[in-house]
Amino acid sequence: MSTQPSRDLQIFPNPRQGRPYEIHFDCPEFTCVCPMTGQPDFANFQIRYIPNEHCVELKSLKLYLWSFRNEGHFHEAVTNRILDDLVTALSPQFMEVVGDFNVRGGIRTVVTAQHGQR
Repeated sequence: MSTQPSRDLQIFPNPRQGRPYEIHFDCPEFTCVCPMTGQPDFANFQIRYIPNEHCVELKSLKLYLWSFRNEGHFHEAVTNRILDDLVTALSPQFMEVVGDFNVRGGIRTVVTAQHGQR
């Protein structure tokens, strides 16, 4: 597997299909660029999901998140894009993506996007 940023999310079969369980990722090193100012934006992303047939492979998730580093994205758009891409790759029973962005100009932004039901 490559060590370069990539939008290619790798998946593997859920080892416990038929048992509902939750997977939680804490991703504290997310960065992108403000599309208005060009300044870096830093965020902690929390990803929670209940898998159906597949789970996401962690290195591919890391490289996927890294792929946003030099791109301009509004907080709302990038959080929803991450949810959409993960839902497309995994078709989970439930997924929640929370983008908790560092304070910028005295304002902290937290964006929560969900798919499905617990």
